[in-house]
Amino acid sequence: MKLGVIVASVREGRNGWPVAQWFLEAAKRHGGFDVELMDLKAWDLPLLSEPNHPRLQKYTQDKTKRWSAAVAAADAFVIVTPEYNFASPPALVNALHYLYKEWNYKSAGFVSYGGMSGGIRSVQMTKTLLTTLKIVPLVEAVAIPSIAKLVENGTFNADEKHDKSAAAMLDELARWTKALNALRQT
Repeated sequence: MKLGVIVASVREGRNGWPVAQWFLEAAKRHGGFDVELMDLKAWDLPLLSEPNHPRLQKYTQDKTKRWSAAVAAADAFVIVTPEYNFASPPALVNALHYLYKEWNYKSAGFVSYGGMSGGIRSVQMTKTLLTTLKIVPLVEAVAIPSIAKLVENGTFNADEKHDKSAAAMLDELARWTKALNALRQT
């Protein structure tokens, strides 16, 4: 099974990068997935600019065609996301809206970070969008409050609760990904 780890923040100096690096290692240790990084900063998707509705899959731009192929190749996702003004990052919302069928019948987990809330308001908002794309968002997640205290010199200093939460989420993500496989095949 292929897991796409989406880094949702595109800001300079983002805390999402060290958090994503930690999670990639946790996912590799878990061993249930082949893991691929999908950094939205590297993808640099312009504000949705395709002339046709994504459901039609009549993409005109090379960048969209590459994004479509990358998302279609994944069986599940983990979204590493901050909270921007109590909401989802605009780059994440844009990336999700770019496609439709490529997202269908896949599961998604979250690694969220922020201040006191740990980014959970972003997760709740994003879950509503995911269900519209026929993605099953998991209950199990990693929430990281007070992120500024946990990143030093570009490294996220995870503790035991982060590691346990990641392992539990990956177990459940594997379970859902296998169950949804039949729907992805039709």
